[in-house]
Amino acid sequence: MQFRSCIWIACPLVAFVALASTLETLREAANASGILIGTAVRPYLLSEAAYSATLAHEFNMVEPEDALKWWTIRPTAESFDFKQGDEIVSFAEAHGIKVRGHCLVWDHNNPKWLAEGHFSPAQLSQLLHEHITTVMKHYAGHVFAWDVVNEGLDEKGTPRDSPWYNRPGIGLSDQGTAYIEQAFRWAHEADPKALLFYNEAEGDNLNRKSDAIYTMVRDFKNRGIPIDGIGLQLHLPRLDYDTGAVAANIERLTRLGLQVHITELDVALPVDSQGGARAEDLQRQADAYQRVVRACLQNPGCTAIQTWGFTDKYSWIGSHSHGAQGAGLLFDRAYKPKPAYDAMLKELAAGRTLTH
Repeated sequence: MQFRSCIWIACPLVAFVALASTLETLREAANASGILIGTAVRPYLLSEAAYSATLAHEFNMVEPEDALKWWTIRPTAESFDFKQGDEIVSFAEAHGIKVRGHCLVWDHNNPKWLAEGHFSPAQLSQLLHEHITTVMKHYAGHVFAWDVVNEGLDEKGTPRDSPWYNRPGIGLSDQGTAYIEQAFRWAHEADPKALLFYNEAEGDNLNRKSDAIYTMVRDFKNRGIPIDGIGLQLHLPRLDYDTGAVAANIERLTRLGLQVHITELDVALPVDSQGGARAEDLQRQADAYQRVVRACLQNPGCTAIQTWGFTDKYSWIGSHSHGAQGAGLLFDRAYKPKPAYDAMLKELAAGRTLTH
């Protein structure tokens, strides 16, 4: 990744103003700051003109939201279905957009045949190895980075229940994160050029879970397990979220020689029956987005910021356990940029202000 060599305080002010004023999209501003700005996407929405136009105009990275998960890509134990993933990759490559893969291993969104099937430890190991190898080889040269394992730890920082961890007879339940490190080995063998990430929720600031993540990946690095980075999801639960702690967590992870990607950013707001939010909440949301971007930009090892969708028209918020919440993304339901968009654009246009 190339970063801008100019230190802004040493540049002529007129040059700074001139450059900033020409950066009219998130994509332009991110390119100027040497960072990737991405979003999760759904292939069936690419046929909607406003969706595809906004996507191509504003982002230099995309990630399939569900198209590469087991329940989509692995309909049976004997078959793979790459159609949805291929549609996203084709769109991205036609518009000069990088593709980030999500995800090879997760305890959720698995097909019924896997979740409820009966397999021996040897069969499970073979299934996982085959899946990682087949998917990564199919997209080698087209997907530059992968979330190899998603949300492998619970809120206590211990391995989460999954088909791979504590299934009766699998033989890994007394070996901690053995299946996680094995997944990274297989992923590296399948595509040595791909960047390999561990992606996690609720471990973005300084807490018990982030400590467990740090300990795990430090051990991986010390033992030569092929891992390149950490994905911090950042579904912000409140507007006054401590982004200073996020910056501190990014700092300690990058000191291990890891990249950090912010992978699933959104900021949910209280909404009315029509999905609308109060003006003051939209401004506070904008401030939260700006602070997250700043926390990333101040560290050269934070190389990507990605939102979990970009329009409130198609957001997971409100369809899960968020209650009367929504309006968490950068564009409203009519694809109009919100204050959060303006704040993110402003911060990206300002460039990196490195703290070290």
